[in-house]
This record gives sequence, structure tokens and C-alpha cells, in this order.
Amino acid sequence: MPMKDGVTVAYLVNQYPQTSQSFIRREIAALESTGLRILRFTLRAAPNNLVEPADIAERDRTRVVLNVGAPGLAIAVARTVFTRPAAVWRALRLALKVGRRSERGLLVHLIYFAEACVLFRWLTEAGASHLHAHFGTNSTTVAMLCRALGGPPYSFTCHGPEEFDSPRQLALGEKVRRSAFTVAISEFGRSQLYRWCDLLDWPKIHVVRCVVDATFLNGDGAIDDSVGEPGRLVSIGRLSEQKGHGVLIEAAAQLKKQGVPFTLTILGDGELRPMLQASIDRHNLNDTVHLAGWADAATVRREIRKARAMVVASFAEGLPVVIMEALALGRPVISTSVAGVPELLETGACGWLVPPGSVDALASAMRAALEAPDDVVRRMGSEGASRVARMHRAEIEAPKLASLFADARKTN
Repeated sequence: MPMKDGVTVAYLVNQYPQTSQSFIRREIAALESTGLRILRFTLRAAPNNLVEPADIAERDRTRVVLNVGAPGLAIAVARTVFTRPAAVWRALRLALKVGRRSERGLLVHLIYFAEACVLFRWLTEAGASHLHAHFGTNSTTVAMLCRALGGPPYSFTCHGPEEFDSPRQLALGEKVRRSAFTVAISEFGRSQLYRWCDLLDWPKIHVVRCVVDATFLNGDGAIDDSVGEPGRLVSIGRLSEQKGHGVLIEAAAQLKKQGVPFTLTILGDGELRPMLQASIDRHNLNDTVHLAGWADAATVRREIRKARAMVVASFAEGLPVVIMEALALGRPVISTSVAGVPELLETGACGWLVPPGSVDALASAMRAALEAPDDVVRRMGSEGASRVARMHRAEIEAPKLASLFADARKTN
């Protein structure tokens, strides 16, 4: 594979690939199309419930740090102590400094140090010139410790909301300071990073937006003049606390009491599924609201295009890719006005923004979408697709990141 400016970039994620993080796979593919050589590493093995063929293929290309087991971690530490004693001391001091402030404690950070020893060797053997982590959590901690051991310069993409919930415990400012550069996925995300790092580090924080799969922008996923099936809504996302599905089900119950005809399909899975199913049962919504589980990309496209609108009820987000996907396919979106969402979604233009946690406001917006005339739905869908094409295309965003990698190599 050809290399651009001699740059070989290693990617590090806590657990990769995952169904809910297909945007990382798309980012890697877009970077490879620019001529970069990308190596894939993950701390933990991918889950067994992958359904998308592209994710399954990506899993086979990814090397798993913790697959070396406890003996492998111990050997890596011993080898690094023997060959780089001064660097080991620096990295250990950093691990202890960060660990004392964290919620996970010193022992976990010593494990991160051992993982960094494994990764350091692998990156050295592979000739990696840069390490990029996704999420400012443990993957970036390992990247920072690897750099302290003498590994390549690192950068990381901060998504939120997890990083912004515990910035001091995650040593977010320290990670920005030691990075070659830091990426936010929205202007809102950049503003939050500004809050937790030194003013002198602000220039190294850049916005590179997540990208939409090309099939949502052209080919079989292209926008058409349809407006979905009457009364049909869809919601896509992990079934976890931050996604607000409990409020969504309450809003659905309110619509049913009002006699509004509709169906709501919820694609995704997670730890809250039993609780959400109990709520559906309690409100007698089994004929209206369906928990459909994880789906591959083709099914996601199909379900979005069947729907009149997409609903995202999140309490906290970065900027959900599913919003981009729905807009790209010409469907308006109902979402909460959190984080970077208002940078893309505008009430009346391509959907509806509602306050997070408000059942009444969400139910009202869902009803408005269901009752909107076809020409309004079509106009909103067209405007949304235009915005995604301007802001979230791989051929626009990937070169920004590739340039940052090249610049980091020149200055380190």
C-alpha cells in the first residue's frame, strides 16, 4: 500500500470494531484512500455480536493488546524495563500521577502501563510514525504512556459526552498538553476541550467531523422523492442511559393516548433492554413500539427510508452519526438540543429540536412530524441531505486529518 509522506499511522481504540462505532471504520477507510497506511490496534477484543460484514472484516485486521494475556503483559514490562529503564521510570511516574486522580485507581493505571509496553513494541516493529486514539478515556491514556516510553507522537479524537463528564479524573488537560494535536468532532466539543486545557494548548485543538458512509450519499442509498410510510418513526442507538429511550417510550405512550396512529421501531441493543421492554409492556405499546436489536448497514438504510422521521431522544451526545445518516437519506430528524446536534439540525429547516428530558416537547415534535404535509417532509429532507453533504463527507474531512498527521510528523 502506498504511503503518504512516509506516514504510517496506528489507530488505537478501547474496543474495536463495534456496531455503534462504525464511524471509526469509515474514517480509517477514508484515510487509506488518501494514501496513508493505517495499522489497527484495540485494547480489548471486539464483541461477538457484530452483524455488519465490514465490521467483521475489520475485526480480522485488528491486533488486540490484551490477547497477550497476563504472561504477555509481564514479559512486555520486563523487556521494556531492561531495554529502556529511564523511559520506564518516566512512564510509571506519569501513570501514578494520572491514576491518583482517576476514578479507576492506581492498579488499573499500572495495567494501562503494561498495555503501553506491549503497544510500544508492536509500534516499533511496525514502523509506526504516529499513534491516533479514539475517545479521551483509557485508549488515550495508553497512547500517552506509550509516548512516555519513547513511542511515536500521539493524538486523539474526543467525542463526548463521557470525556466531559469526568475531565479531571480522565486528566483531559494533561492528554491535550502532551498530544501532537487533539481532534473534536464539533465546535461544541472543541469548546469543552478549551475548558479543561491551558490557553496555550488551544491552537492544537481542531474540528474534524465524523463522516457518513458513501452509501448514504449516493448509489443505492441516494435520496429520492419519497417521504416514508405514513405513521412510521424510527430511532437508532445503543440502549443505554444517555440515549433517553425511557423518555421516548413515555412520549410514544402520550401519542397513543391522544389517538395518533403510528409505529416506532427502535434499532439497537444494550443493558437497558429489559427495563425498556417492561416500560413498553406497562404502557401497552407492544403493538406500536418494537425493540428490533442491532442491524447491519443495509437494514439501517431500509428502516430509515421506510420512516417518516428519525427520533433521537438523547440526554448527552457528541453528534450522533445516525442523525447524519437519516438526513442524508432525506428524512427529517427529531432530536434533543444537546452538544453538537444544533450545529447540524435546525428546527423548521431539517427537523425539530426539543429540550432533553421533556416528554411533552418530544411527543409534540413526533406528532408534528407525523402530521406534516408531504411537501414539508420532502423540503426538510432535501435541506438535511444538503447539510450533510457539505459538512460530513469523507472526501472533505479525511484530508483534514491526513494533513494533521503529516504536520505532526514534521514538528516531532
